[in-house]
Amino acid sequence: MGSDVINFFLDEGYWDVIRRAAGVLASGGLVIFPTETVYGVGARADNPSAVERLRRVKKRHRDKPFTVHVGRRDEVDRYVPQVSGLGRRLLRRGWPGPLTVLFPVRDPSDAPIVREIDRSAAGGLYHDGVIGLRCPDHPQTRDLLNEAGGPVVAASANLAGRPPPRDVVESLRDLNNRVDLVLDGGPTRLSVPSTVVRLDGSGFEILRAGAYDEAALRRMAAMNLLFVCTGNTCRSPMAAALCETILLERLRGDASAPAAGEVSVGSCGVFAGSNSGASPEAMEVMSRRGADLSGHRTRPLTAELIRQADHIYVMTRKHLERVVEMVPSAKDRCRLLSDGDIHDPIGGSIEVYARCADRIEASLRARLKEVEI
Repeated sequence: MGSDVINFFLDEGYWDVIRRAAGVLASGGLVIFPTETVYGVGARADNPSAVERLRRVKKRHRDKPFTVHVGRRDEVDRYVPQVSGLGRRLLRRGWPGPLTVLFPVRDPSDAPIVREIDRSAAGGLYHDGVIGLRCPDHPQTRDLLNEAGGPVVAASANLAGRPPPRDVVESLRDLNNRVDLVLDGGPTRLSVPSTVVRLDGSGFEILRAGAYDEAALRRMAAMNLLFVCTGNTCRSPMAAALCETILLERLRGDASAPAAGEVSVGSCGVFAGSNSGASPEAMEVMSRRGADLSGHRTRPLTAELIRQADHIYVMTRKHLERVVEMVPSAKDRCRLLSDGDIHDPIGGSIEVYARCADRIEASLRARLKEVEI
């Protein structure tokens, strides 16, 4: 008689299946479940005997830790007391998804999880001051992880040295009779393992190639700054140009600062048309400062631009309201560039534009000190 296999949708009510699997985990059992990459086998991390059993089943060396699987992106804060800006960017763009991130944790005792479960079990989640976390892009498995009632560690559902399984049949090839429950979610969508990266200071190292290649990871890791005004013809393009100048100054003065390609600076307008140029006054004022706006083309504010941005700086409260109205989750990433509204200089003289640029630059220098690039 083999391991018990049930389908997420066919054999029982959906939440009955989820709760049954969560119960197996809570009682110290092992459960095989699908992800978007390969099938995994998991155990409750707060049950040392279950983790030890998982290690025996996997024939895994003690020096190789298991990855904590979470059902929500914000769960990272339970395990990592201080997530770097780079870490936040990778998670916001890569989770849920085929990305396993190894976080350095200087003092695991500062992590909330250590106060939530047995200290020795929590300590086992960290290996040489590092913890691996993954949030799979599989809704049913995320429901299970959220319902599990405690942290879950997992690895691919195969014996060490064997190919990772892409469906239930391949999972049972190695682990039939060795686990308590198998959840059948059909063939995995990607059929390749997650990419594993380790954060180190201000950069990252790819430890295992997978669904994301290095180019994709570098795009995900890049800081994205977005400036928003009304028509995208003067204030926001001036802000973007001044921001690039300030960032280049920072690079010259700090050898550890990121390369220019790791910061993306853009602008747009809440009522902007498409593909118009900057105003002549804005081009003149910025030319005096050594910046060229002749190639600038206007673009309207979109939900996609908002979602892509790590920091959004707006010129007025009305702009802020519009951004949050379009994407409510952007509220924590959007703020006024200055302490008050920076009014539109349109129709004013070159001197009016110059004073507007002065205020934008002073505000930028203050804001950029707050940004962890």
